[in-house]
Amino acid sequence: MTPADAPAGLAQLRSLHLPPVDGSGQGEVVLAIALGFTAALLVGLFRFLRDRRRNSVRRAALAELAAARPLPPEARLVAQARLLRRLARTLRGDAAASGQGADWARTLDGLFATTFFTTGAGRGLVENLYRRETPDPAAIDAELGRLFARIGA
Repeated sequence: MTPADAPAGLAQLRSLHLPPVDGSGQGEVVLAIALGFTAALLVGLFRFLRDRRRNSVRRAALAELAAARPLPPEARLVAQARLLRRLARTLRGDAAASGQGADWARTLDGLFATTFFTTGAGRGLVENLYRRETPDPAAIDAELGRLFARIGA
């Protein structure tokens, strides 16, 4: 349209005309939006439940570690060792919790991403659990508390 073809007054302009509605495209758009929204809700629910489970395992492990603090040193080490077995079983399954010796130490190091159980004071929970000399349970408690706090993080 050129300026010469333009109507002289606004009264001569036509109103806007929308394309005819035949309903063929609108249903598919609404369906796609609904499916996308449903998928987003399902992903959010899955992540929420997974994080909640990890957080509950962390809370339970830290509470049980705190409950073992007043025990005598030997009983405290046994309680810590039992707690580690249960944690390994909960987080990695029965096969992971059935290890012995150096294999068990490597499993724990892999579970917590550390070397505490193969080269640190955590060896007392793996190799020296039933020996006469007991490692410092307070130091082990502090490190286990730090490791347990990272569960699921």
